[in-house]
Amino acid sequence: MTKFFSSSKIVWQSLLALAAAVLVLLCFPQADTTHYKYEEGRPWNYAKLIAPFDIPVHPDSATLHRMRDTLDARFVPVFRINQLLADSIAAALPSGPHRQATASRLRRIYASGVVDSDTRRRISAGTLSRVRVLDKNILSEISTAAFTSPAEIYRRLDSLAVDSAHRRYLAASLPTLLRPNIVYDSVESRRHYDYDYLTLTADRGVIQQGQTIVDKGMVITPQDYTNLHTYESMIHDQLRGATSSDTLMLLGRVVYVLLCLAMLVAYYIFFCPAIADNPRAYMFVLLLAVIFFMFSSLLERNVVLGIYLVPMAIVAALVQVFFDGRTAIVTTLGITLLCAALATFPLEYIFMQTAAAAAAVYSLREVARRSQMLRASAFVGIVCLLAYPAIELMFNGSFAGWSWRMVIFLCISAALVQLAYVLMFAAERAFGFVSKITLVELADTNNPLLRRLSDECPGTFQHSMAVANLASDAARLIGADTMLVRAGAMYHDIGKLRNPAFFTENQHGVNPHDTLRPEQSARIITAHVTDGLRMAEKAGVPAVVRDFISQHHGRGLAKYFYILACREAEAAGCAAPDKSPFAYAGPNPRSRETSLMMMADSVEAASRSLPEYTDAAISDLVNRIIDGQIADGLHNESTIAFRDIPAIKEAFVKRLKTMYHARVAYPPK
Repeated sequence: MTKFFSSSKIVWQSLLALAAAVLVLLCFPQADTTHYKYEEGRPWNYAKLIAPFDIPVHPDSATLHRMRDTLDARFVPVFRINQLLADSIAAALPSGPHRQATASRLRRIYASGVVDSDTRRRISAGTLSRVRVLDKNILSEISTAAFTSPAEIYRRLDSLAVDSAHRRYLAASLPTLLRPNIVYDSVESRRHYDYDYLTLTADRGVIQQGQTIVDKGMVITPQDYTNLHTYESMIHDQLRGATSSDTLMLLGRVVYVLLCLAMLVAYYIFFCPAIADNPRAYMFVLLLAVIFFMFSSLLERNVVLGIYLVPMAIVAALVQVFFDGRTAIVTTLGITLLCAALATFPLEYIFMQTAAAAAAVYSLREVARRSQMLRASAFVGIVCLLAYPAIELMFNGSFAGWSWRMVIFLCISAALVQLAYVLMFAAERAFGFVSKITLVELADTNNPLLRRLSDECPGTFQHSMAVANLASDAARLIGADTMLVRAGAMYHDIGKLRNPAFFTENQHGVNPHDTLRPEQSARIITAHVTDGLRMAEKAGVPAVVRDFISQHHGRGLAKYFYILACREAEAAGCAAPDKSPFAYAGPNPRSRETSLMMMADSVEAASRSLPEYTDAAISDLVNRIIDGQIADGLHNESTIAFRDIPAIKEAFVKRLKTMYHARVAYPPK
């Protein structure tokens, strides 16, 4: 059965860890996307970027715009010339007395160049002083000063006409024949424009492999911005064609995540069984890992240095209040190692988050009030603001890479640590945990159930207070949960509220047991356990505190009444009575804290019957009661260790001596 339980435990632990690993891997950014976020004119917030390969230096965008404007202003367009057009027009002129003179004039005018009316308007406006003319694959640049248009040719010839017959001849023939002999060539112009642009914007050199692209803290110039875009584009092209690289990167991530989670699980198995053996607690810490990794990934992808906005110290605070400080630091470190895979500066990130976790654990080591979360938040902020400049000085030797964005993010993260109060409340409801703050509030004597115990059962209340002091002293010595022990001690006897007068500490000269059979008395006495459980459950007392009610007597006997019954049976010549009517329902203590509770309860109750409170009498009482419980096997199911017993006895003896020390007698008046 034990082997089966161990095997099943390994199964659910492994399955939950694998589920957490899958969720973490799904939150990783895509392999082919860059996590660099930068702006022109702002400092480079990452580590020095070294070129992994040769990178061409393209002109920056401002230079490109300036060069294009210059080219647009200075570009000389290309026109194509038709040298035979004048002869064609002359040959097409109608016959007549004016044909020869008109043809001669047309040849002279066309020799200077004729363009369309739009081009002529640009020339007149002064925006086209020169053009490049392509004639038989020979390109030459000429002035446009002598260029004319068909309309101007007609007006000129018309002004030279000698009579009306000549004008009629021109009007009838020229309008349909005149056309430009120098025509804009859009194809050649575009080709030459592109060539000139490429010449002007050619690469300005190469950033060789191993050279610095941009250093940390440097303000990003337009040229740096262009170089970074070129680098990212080349990286993207390489990753897009590297399927094997993507596969290996995914494999590396899987192994990294599994190792980080395996280290956490191994710690819980060997050093924190309260988590390893409790599925709810185990699921809680794995859920913390997934949630904090998810938020870290989301912020790091969308905000420069956004990972520092995630208050990792909340993990330490939550684990500290529910478990212990050592587990809090280890858990936070494990989750920090997971998130470090997203950080630009992993070492810096791990150092600062671990320091913040240590600060949170230290400030909450004796947490008793919710207001201490504010103190923890301030403490975390101070430690982070000390850790950040320390890292800058250690790696850079100056504050050249100082980022006020980082400072602001660290302050925000520290302030968000106060959210641990809300999350602690939610975790208590969702996972059934009991925080140390809740235990302190439960042990407050102003609690309605304890106030009722004080009013209706003052003797029991005083007994509970004394037991709480005894048990918490011993718990502090052996490293048990002091607050849990104190809260358990305050509630362990609340079942006596049902029949206060049947318990010695509440009696005033009249003992109702004198009229009852031992079996009846034992039934009333042992019933205070079940009565207390019902009252505690109705009042909403957590299960971990109710365990003290059910286990503080274990399966022991109401010995006083059992001995009475044995004497009566012996006097009547009968066999010894059955023990079951005199036994408590149990179970026996199953933790160090409930074992301490049983020991302290019995020792405190018995100490009230000592005839004298000498050191020897107190020591003998403590040894006799604790050794008797151990001999009866009442602590066999507990996690308490034999090495703790001497320390527990010492704490009890010391506290009882203080409680019953002799006082100085005041002289009579």
